[in-house]
Amino acid sequence: MGNVFMKKCDDVFKIATEFIAQKEISKDYDFLIVDFHGEITSEKMAIGNLFDGYATLVVGTHTHVPTNDARILKNGTSYITDAGMCGDYDSVIGMNAQNSINRFLKKESIKHFPANGEASLSGVVVDCDVRNGLAKNIESFIFGGSLKNIN
Repeated sequence: MGNVFMKKCDDVFKIATEFIAQKEISKDYDFLIVDFHGEITSEKMAIGNLFDGYATLVVGTHTHVPTNDARILKNGTSYITDAGMCGDYDSVIGMNAQNSINRFLKKESIKHFPANGEASLSGVVVDCDVRNGLAKNIESFIFGGSLKNIN
């Protein structure tokens, strides 16, 4: 989990650096997927670059909005800043839009509750090289709901 604007936890960069020093892809594990749950894009990009060549995939999560930057980094790790959410995009990050607007306007509102429109499934598909555990290709996808794939 990221450290910027998130609930305090161990220093993610210190823990990641220690992990990389102790483990080796294709020796200690066949593939490594890093789900980096963070608030800001720069922290996600930094962790992606830190793991480049040491992980199969670094996928950002938390902000609910899919980014259009799926790519293979220079040392073979697939990366996307945010895979997006599985939920109704005709909402405020999956929650009822009007209730969310009322909360921002400091009007009467209730605890957040999910929007109930058609859901989208967002994510990535990664082709991996079984010889070295690194990525050969990454493609993002969106199925259903109001968002559309960019092709």
